[in-house]
Amino acid sequence: MIIFLSIVIFLSLKKTFKLNISKKVFKNKRIKTFNKSNLNNWMNLTKKERYKQSKKESFSYLKNRKLLLDEIRKEYKRIKKSDLKGD
Repeated sequence: MIIFLSIVIFLSLKKTFKLNISKKVFKNKRIKTFNKSNLNNWMNLTKKERYKQSKKESFSYLKNRKLLLDEIRKEYKRIKKSDLKGD
């Protein structure tokens, strides 16, 4: 009886973990960027998925802007130093 019960528990756990793994795999196959050509794919996402995607894109855009601003500041510093040395 104990053996039968342990086998049933084992099989149920295995099935549960298999479902969780398959859900993770399918979520990773979502399209990462959206544009006019795949607008239908964007609309087929759930509201929560669209929110997460737009939040992720917003964060990456902000990060790129910060990097660009740092590069511009470094360039101005370099130009300013070269002007001071040239005078």
